[in-house]
Amino acid sequence: MPTFESMKAIVTGGTSGIGLATARLLHARGASVVMVDVKSADDAPNDERAIFLPANLAQPDECAAVVAKSATALRGLNALVNSAGIQRYGKADETSLELWNEVMAVNLNAAFLMAKHCIPHFRQSASAAIVNVGSAQSHGSQQGAVAYVTSKHALLGLTRALAVDYAAEGIRTNCVCPGTVDTPMWRWSVSRDPNPQAMIDACVSLHPIGRVGQSEEIAESIAYLLSEQASFVNGIAFDVDGGLTALIGGAPKEKK
Repeated sequence: MPTFESMKAIVTGGTSGIGLATARLLHARGASVVMVDVKSADDAPNDERAIFLPANLAQPDECAAVVAKSATALRGLNALVNSAGIQRYGKADETSLELWNEVMAVNLNAAFLMAKHCIPHFRQSASAAIVNVGSAQSHGSQQGAVAYVTSKHALLGLTRALAVDYAAEGIRTNCVCPGTVDTPMWRWSVSRDPNPQAMIDACVSLHPIGRVGQSEEIAESIAYLLSEQASFVNGIAFDVDGGLTALIGGAPKEKK
């Protein structure tokens, strides 16, 4: 497995939320990182080991191009973090095909295409690793988010298929499944509610640990799965959710 110093990683969604936290952490530990996103960020690392490449990964041609550019810039690739994602809402009868396709293009198709184009480069390395950023909704569903929930379930299936197909070539694939994390996407989501603070409080109450997660906590889990310490870990859903999926839905809380 590559050490962090020898790691040459692409992080999609790399200038916001979990992706940015992951890019920062990998870079701090010595990795070379390409951050792929639609826009740059002032607080992203920026030196000879940290490169920003703008791309709209909903466009298949841009997935192929950004992998080729990254491999050239880093002189090879051996790690991929698929963190790019969007959240959209609606039940099946309320969801247009256009919205459905928008979510699948970013949350699922881009992850597939990035892996597809990275794998030939990974084969030139002694070993490599992929981490897909799923969700607690890779296991279950909230109400009124059919496209998002389906995409995150499918991402876990993609993870397992890649893990089975490429492990013998030294390429591991795993999926991190966060609970609620305080990211710009989550803040946007709660802002849609007439009472955002009530929504925040409701999200907190879902987690037995008593709070929502931080992007840096998810980044630590991603870094572990990419690292040589996880060399025998392949095809898993790594739940980093403060106990969210361990709690029986509707269970009464203990009174204090």
